[in-house]
Amino acid sequence: MKYLCSMNEINWSENVIIADADHIDGVAFDLIVNFERMLGRRIPQADMARWTECIALDGGLRPGEHQIQVVLIHRKQQQEMKNFIPSRYDELDGKAFNGQLGEFIFTAVSTEEMAGKEDILLDTLQLVAAQQEVKNVMVVPADEHYASIRNTLTRMDNDQKRITLFTMEPKVGGHFRQEILGYSLMAALGIRGEELQ
Repeated sequence: MKYLCSMNEINWSENVIIADADHIDGVAFDLIVNFERMLGRRIPQADMARWTECIALDGGLRPGEHQIQVVLIHRKQQQEMKNFIPSRYDELDGKAFNGQLGEFIFTAVSTEEMAGKEDILLDTLQLVAAQQEVKNVMVVPADEHYASIRNTLTRMDNDQKRITLFTMEPKVGGHFRQEILGYSLMAALGIRGEELQ
């Protein structure tokens, strides 16, 4: 499949974030609607740079000169996220920014006619985890793909890698760490802890 051919051409760094972009966009929408009602104020779109930095921090990185690759997997017919800035996949693909953790490099991958999102997510995870230079993998799957990812990770020899899965609530575990996705999205949406007191 052509997406795997292009993924094989990437020079992988030590740190990789693999995210179901349609899922994070949907969760961001739900948080915006709920917190606007709860806090009585407008919630802006999520800041993509802030979100990826928060995911990387939750995934174990500390400030320094790291390189972090961000793979955003999305439905082919979806050209942009509605609840993030920047939002267009063609504007994000191949772009990078520097933050307190180092350089974040974006790759957008769309589903194809012959492969659904779960297949692409699992193939990407297996490809990334097989790279010797990759040490830290952070995965943000949709809930319906969690079991497949857990089963895939259970079969993989990944003792040399730190793998963290991000979900909205704790799930039955596996051979990986877990973190709550909502915290990074709330930070990216500008929702402060003191507002929730």
